[in-house]
Amino acid sequence: MAKLADKVAVVTGASKGIGASIAKHLAAEGASVVVNYASSKEGADKVVDEIVKAGGKAIAIGGSVAREDEVINLFAKTKEAYGKVDILINNAGVFAFSPVEQITVEDYHRQYDTNVLGVFLATKHALPLFPETGGSIVNISSVVSTLAPPFGSVYSGTKGALDTITKSLAKELGPRKIRVNAINPGMVVTEGAESLGIIGSDMEKQTIATTPLGRTGLPADIALPTVFLASEDARWITGETIFVSGGAGI
Repeated sequence: MAKLADKVAVVTGASKGIGASIAKHLAAEGASVVVNYASSKEGADKVVDEIVKAGGKAIAIGGSVAREDEVINLFAKTKEAYGKVDILINNAGVFAFSPVEQITVEDYHRQYDTNVLGVFLATKHALPLFPETGGSIVNISSVVSTLAPPFGSVYSGTKGALDTITKSLAKELGPRKIRVNAINPGMVVTEGAESLGIIGSDMEKQTIATTPLGRTGLPADIALPTVFLASEDARWITGETIFVSGGAGI
């Protein structure tokens, strides 16, 4: 029997990259998946189509996690479709690297509103849909939370906050049988990393050179341990931040 049979999972920012891979892997283990997207309906519909063709269950629901009204709508539609939430994957995130002199108020809010506020809003509005038996929340953080690379002060700050939020929520929600953990990826080949010119750059080469397993990560490398944390296999794990980085940052 699939380890996530009869479970409902919401994955934010799941129209591409890591989120899309997580959605597909959750569905492959039997979960009914809500593929959330902020702007790329086409990408989300493609993920849903791939899941359904593989024999899984999924729907796409739009909404920016940085806007509370859209988050409320996301979970209202989730309730209408599936009636509950057992698994929440807070994956939606944005990133940028720039010298501190070039950081604007808009840059700051763009990253913090999605990467931090978005996690609070999604968690807040998902909670009423969790059953009494509990469930699992997995926050997708980053190794930058501790590596704190140059030119990444805002992005690193958001992920440092997310690691701390993860531990606090684990203590708060434990009595409700809801486990809260974080996955901290290293550099991963995604559309976002490629569009910023990171993949193939000197930055990627330097990262690979300091990564014990000697390569850049792939979305599936992040999806597999996320599925583990979402499942009963991880029933005694909460409040953890797990580096999934090929050894980078250890």
